[in-house]
Amino acid sequence: MCLAIPAQLVEIQNADTGVVDLSGVRKEVSLSLVEDVRVGDYVIVHVGYALQKLDPEEAEKTLRMFAELGAAEGTA
Repeated sequence: MCLAIPAQLVEIQNADTGVVDLSGVRKEVSLSLVEDVRVGDYVIVHVGYALQKLDPEEAEKTLRMFAELGAAEGTA
């Protein structure tokens, strides 16, 4: 199973690379597949690539759902 998760872009290093925040974990990702991203945008991340921009409300809703699932499993 593949999982792509929302992450907030916190730094743009160059035209093709940035840093995202994944619930407090920062990871360098490729931005080569998305256009017109800015710091603060949410992107869907899969295996080190930002795949697309995501509506902020939808991203926050999804992240809340992941947190609730983790709490239900006792892992949050």
